[in-house]
Amino acid sequence: METLQRVLLPVAEKLDRNRYLTAIKNGFFVAMPLLIIGSIFLLITQLPIPPYLAFMKSVLGENWMSIFLKVNSMAMDVMTFYVIFGMAKSLAGFYGIDEGAGQAASIFAFLILTPVVAVEGANYFPIGNFGAAGLFVGMITAVLAVEIFRFIDARGWKIKMPESVPGNVARSFEALIPILFVAIIFNFIRLGFEATSYTTAHNFIFTVLQQPLLSLGNTLPAMLVIMLLESLFWSFGLHGSNIVGAVMTSIWTALTVQNATAVQAGLAPTNIITSQFYSNFVKIGGSSGTIGLALAAVFFSKSQQYKTLGKLAIGPAVFNINEPLVFGVPIVLNPIMLIPFIITPLLLTTITYLAMSSGIVPLTNGINLPWTMPPIISGFILSGWQGAALQVGLIALSFGIYYPFFKVQDNKAYAIEIGEEE
Repeated sequence: METLQRVLLPVAEKLDRNRYLTAIKNGFFVAMPLLIIGSIFLLITQLPIPPYLAFMKSVLGENWMSIFLKVNSMAMDVMTFYVIFGMAKSLAGFYGIDEGAGQAASIFAFLILTPVVAVEGANYFPIGNFGAAGLFVGMITAVLAVEIFRFIDARGWKIKMPESVPGNVARSFEALIPILFVAIIFNFIRLGFEATSYTTAHNFIFTVLQQPLLSLGNTLPAMLVIMLLESLFWSFGLHGSNIVGAVMTSIWTALTVQNATAVQAGLAPTNIITSQFYSNFVKIGGSSGTIGLALAAVFFSKSQQYKTLGKLAIGPAVFNINEPLVFGVPIVLNPIMLIPFIITPLLLTTITYLAMSSGIVPLTNGINLPWTMPPIISGFILSGWQGAALQVGLIALSFGIYYPFFKVQDNKAYAIEIGEEE
């Protein structure tokens, strides 16, 4: 415990305070409501209930799905814009510069890098560059554009207006020169990529960075390492989900959007590991799959301490919230409870991955459910009845792992309570 604390705590604290990772996290917080709304409209077209689908077709016509898929497309296919808005605002706010100008500069820079396709005399932006395929370009652009803006602003290279000029007008002129530098630098970047075999920044980032990261993030070994680190961070009272999420959210979200795009096009999803794989199967009941621990506390506690805790924790656990258990048992810095806390997510990850890779359970369909969606319901929506059945099995497995360790804690608490009464 002391060795892990000495090694991991400094790393975790640095990650948690890193302004760029915080900006990425905040960027996805901005995009998340829109992605969830888009997923609701996708869900309307993908409920795995044949009578319902037949009814909708008979009422709304052969192409009834297109009525709802437009909203989903405007959430998923242009998600990079929403992430850029959130990231630029967060990073500009950290530096204390004009947030609106930082957002405008970032979008401006991203559009400069985005190639235009000429079709029959008209110019078009390929919408694919605004979705999952352009996500990493957008994230890098947001960081670089705000940093350039800050650099120029900090040196006072801006147009100062008299105090009599209204504030919004003055801010517009103050942002002019910093944004000019952003435009010049990104235009040179665009020209530089055009002189290479990649031709665009999007092709370069997707080939060299995004594609390898997505491939790595979609593997079982990588997922096991991530879950191990998350559990270890939680073990010392650090919010492991936030620390891991700051790094992995962009990868998992891109994999989710790829599945949603495939389903929308009438194709089968291809990615096993997605945001929903992580949030709705592996983290069933909360980080480290603690729903089994909540059930053990509710139904099998002898001590008054854990009976009360179980009643308080079971409600949040149904919605995948487990802070009452993590800090109430406690699991943090508790060598007994850390054993199942580390083992459980590794087993849940492995079983879910094997169930989906073998075809026993369908891959998640790209519907971006909230992570608080209760199990069984979420499994049915994402992967049909097989997904719901898998979640029942995962709950049983979680209970089986946590129960013997919990009883050690419960018996100790019960013995103390009996001793105090005597």
